[in-house]
Amino acid sequence: MTATLAPTLSARLSLTPKTTLAGILDGAWWPRSRDLTAEIPPLADALEGLYGRITRVTVNPIRWPVVPHKVAVTGHTVHVGWFTEQDPDKMILLSYAVGRCDLLVIPPDTEPAAAARLMTAAALPGSVLGAGVLMSDEAATGRRMRDARSSEDIWETDGGAGLPPLRHPVVGSRMIPLPRNLRR
Repeated sequence: MTATLAPTLSARLSLTPKTTLAGILDGAWWPRSRDLTAEIPPLADALEGLYGRITRVTVNPIRWPVVPHKVAVTGHTVHVGWFTEQDPDKMILLSYAVGRCDLLVIPPDTEPAAAARLMTAAALPGSVLGAGVLMSDEAATGRRMRDARSSEDIWETDGGAGLPPLRHPVVGSRMIPLPRNLRR
């Protein structure tokens, strides 16, 4: 009986460009699950070209239901450790070639728009924002966006139906003309 391997999906990864501006994070990773055994191989494969062979990974066990001691990766084994003192939203990867890579770990169930914002923010060169701060900022942004949608819903039920909400009528010092059907 032969075992059939499931196709490996590529890692959803955003890395800081190599510049002289070093930041706190080296980028962000958006895993598809909380299963380190399934998630580490595509991540290590994706990073190998830039960082060399990943040999060790550390996580905070708060975010991972099972933390295996070792994970098989293409051609080698990655040792996995955990530290409760480590930021729960960060993963540290170690390699012989480059040393250390710190990644913001975006929860798998994050909405794509929020994940995109987080991946962009974590990959900014020279950023001094850590994983916890980025996650807190995104949570606040998400709340503001939900509140804004909620106020639009009130507008729709309060006699404003049929008229689209006006967004950004002024850009810089230049007025944007209203569409003809909204001019009075």
